[in-house]
Amino acid sequence: MGSWDAVVVGAGAAGIFAARELTRAGRRVLLLEKGGDLQGRRCPRKETDTGCRRCIPCQLLSGWGGAGAFCDGKLSLSPQVGGFLGEFLPRPTLRGLLDEVDEVWRAHGAPPEVYGCRVPEWQALRDQAEAAGLVLVENPVRHMGTDVCRQVLASLYDELSDAAEIRFHTPCEGVEVARGRVQGVWAGGKLERAPVVVLAPGRGGAGWIQDLAVGLGLRTVPNPVDIGVRVECPAEVLDPVTSVLYEAKLYYESPTFRDEVRTFCMNPRGEVVHEVYEDCLTVNGHAYASAHSPATNFALLVKTAFTEPFDDPIAYGRYIARLANLIGGGILVQRLSDLTAGRRSTPERIAKVAVPPTLHDATPGDLSFALPHRHLTDVIETLYALDAFCPGLAGPDTLLYGVEVKFYSNRLELDERLETRIQGLYGAGDGVGVSRGLMQASASGVWAARAALERL
Repeated sequence: MGSWDAVVVGAGAAGIFAARELTRAGRRVLLLEKGGDLQGRRCPRKETDTGCRRCIPCQLLSGWGGAGAFCDGKLSLSPQVGGFLGEFLPRPTLRGLLDEVDEVWRAHGAPPEVYGCRVPEWQALRDQAEAAGLVLVENPVRHMGTDVCRQVLASLYDELSDAAEIRFHTPCEGVEVARGRVQGVWAGGKLERAPVVVLAPGRGGAGWIQDLAVGLGLRTVPNPVDIGVRVECPAEVLDPVTSVLYEAKLYYESPTFRDEVRTFCMNPRGEVVHEVYEDCLTVNGHAYASAHSPATNFALLVKTAFTEPFDDPIAYGRYIARLANLIGGGILVQRLSDLTAGRRSTPERIAKVAVPPTLHDATPGDLSFALPHRHLTDVIETLYALDAFCPGLAGPDTLLYGVEVKFYSNRLELDERLETRIQGLYGAGDGVGVSRGLMQASASGVWAARAALERL
């Protein structure tokens, strides 16, 4: 049994920044991470090209840096993008917090260049999007790339490892509470005592947070679930947009069902990857700073809000992902022209596309057997609107991978200081539903840590 000033659960962006803030105040901090260190995070599929081994925990999601270590490394500088912290903090406070964490990322090696700041070009693209029925959100982006992102995270580890005790391959087994106050956490079969605990398990821990909340009697509020596909097209199609913005944040209201559809995680000249969420495979994407593919990919996600009596959007997302896995034995890929023609894609048809799929072990198939009609209709209608904004995007060789699901669905009930109703127990990052990106995850970690320091 150990004794600490604070325990932080999860070594993604939120956990790293929370632990950093606490140690800089001189506090004794234990940081628990169920995955491994950065050097030990190696995806067998990427190294051997023999297919996904469904490792538990997934090397792409768990370990030092969390899912962010293998993401495209985009730092979205707009308070409007990347999460829900604006519902907890005043806008000026959030703006200042984002500036603070941006300085930390830069101090550890994030590049100085920011995309999306050239006003005339941005305004021209905004007008072009509006003419196509789309809403383009202003979102300056500092792009690191997956390779540089890992270097930056290694630098953060060098700083924090001297100030905190970091335990890898050590999942949190439970939270100890007595008389409405947190007493510590269980890890490795032992109680690690602390008057403050920050839960920051990342999006791979969303299901764990939901189960933990039930056990502690804490309320969770369902966020809308995001389900859709990852789109991949020749990079030249999107170059006029990505050369200015790097990532275009576009929203569309589909005419048939009036659903909100958005683009997410755009990766110019990147590659499509898969991720393991417990019992299912989902799809994602990233890009490197030093290596480029001939394709650009991005997610196209449909937001669906559920009402009573259904209150488990994470289970719904897993069901859709498992159905796609059942049909394709993993990730499905389909040409847009095959989908709209009502036929499955075959290896022969996929082989005819101008730019081969960057996810080599995706199975050619038919997404209409996995995604509900409503979602598919929304996706197709949005792709045609995007084609009006960027001609060629709805071309016959455009590839759709499925399914992509974002498991930040349930938000832990937190107050304005990100504290639960259990005194001393805080939440931060994607896993508790307050962020969905590196910047707001980092900012939430700092905000929760500062509240915890006041408690201490």
